[in-house]
Amino acid sequence: MAETASIRTGEEIDTASLGRYLQSHLANCDEELSVEQFPAGSSNLTYLVRAGATEYVLRRPPFGNTVKSAHDMRREFETLSKLSAIYSPAPKPLFFCDNESVIGSEFYLMERRHGLIIRGQIPSSDDRVSSPRVSSPHVSKGSVEGQNNLVSPEDVNNSQPAREQVCRSFIRNLADLHSLDYRTAGLAELGRPEGYNRRQVEGWAKRYLAAKTHEWDALENSIKWLNENIPAESGTSLIHNDYKFDNVMLDPADLGRITAVLDWEMVTIGDPLMDLGTTLGYWMSPDAGDELLSMPFNPRVLMEKVTRLQIVEMYQQEVGRELPDLLFYYVFGTFKIAVIAQQIYARFAKGFTKDKRFANFDRFAVALGQIAKDAIGRRVV
Repeated sequence: MAETASIRTGEEIDTASLGRYLQSHLANCDEELSVEQFPAGSSNLTYLVRAGATEYVLRRPPFGNTVKSAHDMRREFETLSKLSAIYSPAPKPLFFCDNESVIGSEFYLMERRHGLIIRGQIPSSDDRVSSPRVSSPHVSKGSVEGQNNLVSPEDVNNSQPAREQVCRSFIRNLADLHSLDYRTAGLAELGRPEGYNRRQVEGWAKRYLAAKTHEWDALENSIKWLNENIPAESGTSLIHNDYKFDNVMLDPADLGRITAVLDWEMVTIGDPLMDLGTTLGYWMSPDAGDELLSMPFNPRVLMEKVTRLQIVEMYQQEVGRELPDLLFYYVFGTFKIAVIAQQIYARFAKGFTKDKRFANFDRFAVALGQIAKDAIGRRVV
């Protein structure tokens, strides 16, 4: 699989302008720049910037962005600056630019990390290269605690215990995030815990209506059900808000070791079970069908063999407490992901992006709405 690619049409960066700016603002950046794009993301855009032997990662909002609060680069930069000091999987940001004349938007540079991101199936050894952004040994301590067996990509392709070990590492790392002392880290101002769940339901419903292109009863019925079933907050923690395998980098020599967690644009303070619900929403069952299992960010090799119930049990064991009924959180997570897909499709439909990957995201949105509706009807996660 390709690590970086040529920049997509319509998402180019003025390399000459960027080079002049960085040479005058960033120490030891006096080399001519080259820029490539990490092609897998679907929200904020991510580029590899090379200045001689030094590599940086550049993050900027998507073109055609109409929801500035959803792509607040300053907030993301400042959050990572504090978070990376206490949570090793968070990459360290290096430099922020608020001069939109340089590349047409705000942006920031961050350190580059290396690792494997599981999308679909794990590539063979001959095809495998590192995925976007870092340089080990940044490893989540929580992800390896109590694990002595190295997990190779071949193990995950062929061994059920290995697949479960990778999933447990993934969930342990989420529980580790939820246990951080965010107040000591200076992150308490990220969100307002009281009333968080209701604001999330109402906010994502508004986002859906703003990006609406079709009449989809299943999604709109889910909005009604969610509004009628909002629970009180189960607790308060730092939450990623888009925690999935597509945003987690693993050590290729041991897939039980997490080298980075990426894409912190939605991080906030809120109910940790809402975070878990989003993770569960991404976790497709085999009965979801081939198209949903093959969504570009899904670790199909894991989803076909590890159930959502197992994921729930892993989280419960890691946090050491019994969890309430998770139906609301799962339905909300599924609905939220449907809205994200719809927002991306709306950008494509309006011509703000020419990325052909997004041409069928409306189908993902309506299919996810049906999954939420079915879960409500069966009353099971």
